[in-house]
Amino acid sequence: MQSDRISDMATPSSRDLGRALCIVTGASKGYGRSLALQIAHLLLPRSVLLLVARSADMLQALQVDLVPIVEQAGLLVRCVPTDLGLKAGIDTTVRVAKESAAADTDHVLLINNAASLGDVSRFAISFCDPAEVDAYLSLNVSSALSLTAGVLQAFPQRPGLRRTVVNISSLCALEPFPSWVLYCAGKAARNMMFRVLAKEEPDVRVLNYSPGPMDTDMQAQAQSCSADPALKQSFSIMHSQGKLLSCHESGAKLIRLLLEDEFPSGVHLDYYDL
Repeated sequence: MQSDRISDMATPSSRDLGRALCIVTGASKGYGRSLALQIAHLLLPRSVLLLVARSADMLQALQVDLVPIVEQAGLLVRCVPTDLGLKAGIDTTVRVAKESAAADTDHVLLINNAASLGDVSRFAISFCDPAEVDAYLSLNVSSALSLTAGVLQAFPQRPGLRRTVVNISSLCALEPFPSWVLYCAGKAARNMMFRVLAKEEPDVRVLNYSPGPMDTDMQAQAQSCSADPALKQSFSIMHSQGKLLSCHESGAKLIRLLLEDEFPSGVHLDYYDL
């Protein structure tokens, strides 16, 4: 079984993410969970790892798995079980972040990972109810913008503070996938939102990172539910031939990007570009 510790080849052992407040949304499973476990090894003492997701039970299970790392590194882990599609969820997350961060925090790192695939069993012409579309966009687009805005307001620019915002993107932000109209539209909107942020806030490091096709519950949903037969077959073949990435593999490349910190702010980078 592959370890969640990053190999020495992936990141230099002498580097770290600082005394950070690191917020990971969608942290209860899959990619967000793996990122939390990997990032915890790279935080300095008195750093805070803030884990946000809708499932309280799964967040608690992750917190238990983090105990050995936390005790060794001197970290604080806070879990926020909430729905980021609601304003109350955004407000709660920002409030807990402000309450938890150490006075000498030198890096605020927000990873916008929370997302859903949406109904991929239908084609675009079937989405006649704007309320259904709005509900999808609320979680997948509006919440990412509102949470990012809230965090950046709560931790304004000051000497000695780095601020980094990561949008977990997708090839679907750039290319149309038949029967994935909601997901493609949401990912494209998020990419542009964060590109605008990079232009408006030059002191904030902004990255749109596409993690590649990973072996997750979302990928299983894509294989079983996609209405487009060619797309469905393509994902099934990737799975059967072992061509799906592990969350650890993709996460290691993202963390290497954050440690090196050399990317142009606002850029879209794909796992396979690196």
